[in-house]
Amino acid sequence: MGRNHHREDGDGTGVPPHLRNLHRRTYPMRTLGMGLAVLPVLVVLHELDAGWPAWAWTLFCGLAWPHVARLRAHYSRVPYRAELTNFMIDSAMAGSLAPIMHFNLLPSAMLVTVATADKINAGVRGLWSRSLLGMLAAMLVMTLLAGLHFDIATSTSVLLACLPLMVIHALTVSASSYRLVRKVQKQNLRLDELTRSDSLTGLQSRDHWQQQAGSMLASHAAGQPASMLLVDVDLFKAINDRHGHAIGDDVLRGIAGVIRASLPEGSHAGRLGGDEFAIVMPVAAEQAHGIAEGIRIGVATLDLPTLPSLRSSVSIGSAEPPTIQADLRSWMEAADHALYRAKAAGRDRVASTYPGDGTLPAMH
Repeated sequence: MGRNHHREDGDGTGVPPHLRNLHRRTYPMRTLGMGLAVLPVLVVLHELDAGWPAWAWTLFCGLAWPHVARLRAHYSRVPYRAELTNFMIDSAMAGSLAPIMHFNLLPSAMLVTVATADKINAGVRGLWSRSLLGMLAAMLVMTLLAGLHFDIATSTSVLLACLPLMVIHALTVSASSYRLVRKVQKQNLRLDELTRSDSLTGLQSRDHWQQQAGSMLASHAAGQPASMLLVDVDLFKAINDRHGHAIGDDVLRGIAGVIRASLPEGSHAGRLGGDEFAIVMPVAAEQAHGIAEGIRIGVATLDLPTLPSLRSSVSIGSAEPPTIQADLRSWMEAADHALYRAKAAGRDRVASTYPGDGTLPAMH
């Protein structure tokens, strides 16, 4: 029965994925927290010489309720929603214990504070404020049943009985918060990696590559050499149509590997989209032209493990920034102009454009 209910919880309930197992995560914390919380209450009851109903209710709240709550959520159709009700009951129980202690100041304040903090730590929006209403209502009902008495002085014995909850709860919540912070940090790092990289080829994403190209353009304005290569896979649509997109993806990954192996230190290679790659390198035009030719040859001789007989080729346009004041768009246009000449000359070629509209012919 329980397994069927959990399948429903995992699908079609509208519950956020990170909260679907909330009742499982809460159980050990509830067992520890409520078990420690009743210790100072029992000491107060002993000092007040309270009757057996107060003792029985306190023991139920601290020792039995955590397990009842776990079973209640486990066998519920939607455990998450049952656990939200359990949280409300937690707070109501904490509120009900204050009147039977005659509102002894330290343990009463501690119970209210810890119960509220647990609701905040659960990460459910608005839960703590809703729980306060239940806590106040339970406090009022228990006051009507047990009578209104005030004995707020806290003895040394009660103070000592409060210490385990205060210390252990604070450390446990801190450890939980630390784990959450570390998890978020790791997720942020992973997200940053995803935004920087193209998932198919492992090269830089378009946006990240543009940032790096802009930085290199700024270095060029300060006197450093810089060249850009635009690499386009020849007849890539025909490869996809004939062999399928999976083979096409293998071709793109293989070309990306050739590019990575060919670049000098300080270079940045990215996938602009589809079958087009872009590279910026801290080298002058002549050296860039030679690197481009090496990439072209590497692609022409590339063997794919999935289809060794397939041969592919690339056309490459190479350009330095057209002027010292050039922006990234004009630099890319210069490289794109060279790429157009390489493709117009028959593909599988490298063509270069130099500042001042000087060009090298498209050539093998």
